[in-house]
Amino acid sequence: MSSTIGIRLKALREERKLSQDEVARMFGFKDRQTVSAIETGERRLSADELVLAVEKLGASLEYFTEPFILAGEGKFSWRQSNVSGAELSSYERVAGRWIAALRVLAPQVGKPAPVLRQSLKLTSKSRFEDAMEAGERFAADFELGDVPAERLADVMERKLGILVLMVDATKGISGAACRLPDFDTVLINRNEVASRRHFDLAHELFHILTWDTMPPARVEDASEQSNNRVEQLANAFASAVLMPIAVLDRFGSWDRDIGARLNKAADKLSVTATALKWRLVATGKLDAAEAKKISDASLRNNGSKIAKVKAPLLYSKPFLEVIVLAIDEGRLSLRKAANLLDTSIEKLSELCTAYGLDAPAEL
Repeated sequence: MSSTIGIRLKALREERKLSQDEVARMFGFKDRQTVSAIETGERRLSADELVLAVEKLGASLEYFTEPFILAGEGKFSWRQSNVSGAELSSYERVAGRWIAALRVLAPQVGKPAPVLRQSLKLTSKSRFEDAMEAGERFAADFELGDVPAERLADVMERKLGILVLMVDATKGISGAACRLPDFDTVLINRNEVASRRHFDLAHELFHILTWDTMPPARVEDASEQSNNRVEQLANAFASAVLMPIAVLDRFGSWDRDIGARLNKAADKLSVTATALKWRLVATGKLDAAEAKKISDASLRNNGSKIAKVKAPLLYSKPFLEVIVLAIDEGRLSLRKAANLLDTSIEKLSELCTAYGLDAPAEL
């Protein structure tokens, strides 16, 4: 707990733009080294000092003591369009509660984070061909099958230990990646069309797998045509994961009725027709000049007048399994669980049923 309090003190100090010397004077310490020792967990904050921190820094006691808060630890990268900084920060605090809850509860119920992390040997200087080759290998190594989009989330959770949460995000937020010292999370806005969700998922997977060599920006534009090289590499990787050459070969040549065939094939692969078009160009299966003749308007919503949105269930089955086990073992109250998940006790029970899980015994 002392290390957690120290981390949160540092996060709050930096948020308030205070130096360690200023905080030392605030607490009546002789020098900044005492503040440094608290922030690194080498020295405990006494009860009286904790009360002083609440008073002087304008934070709640819960900020320092509640385990289901992510402050000063998680690093986020948000994929969004026209979302204000305040809105992002507000939603980040909400999402941080779910991530922090899993971090605390999973080891307690026998589901610890994986020992080893997967990574890609790519840097910002890597070629787009390298990123596409990495995507091809990922699809093959993890046997994503004929429709990779359908299996990707399950592989990420079950085989890579990446928490994948389908969420009702603030409007304009497509998704996010979050890096913690011990595990990773991807958030996806479940209210977007399936093809968009799948591309965002593969895109955020790239950031998770390359975080150490090219950490993503905290905020990125949710566009497949970004000018940022890291985002371009992420898009190249995502396209290859969802549309590997072996899968594209099943659709034969693209020498006639290209627009209609793109829409039909994209529906089968659960990707956008526009992404499929440029993936075919990148793999040499479609001439770039021919691709430019096909208007994006004709490919919008894969040729449909109305976008098809069938939202997946909230959160994910592995995440909910941990929550249910924690309730059954008395580590989390039913009411606190419902509060954590922003739902009612009745809807929590319904969500368990929808995932094929036994509802908590307390229900």
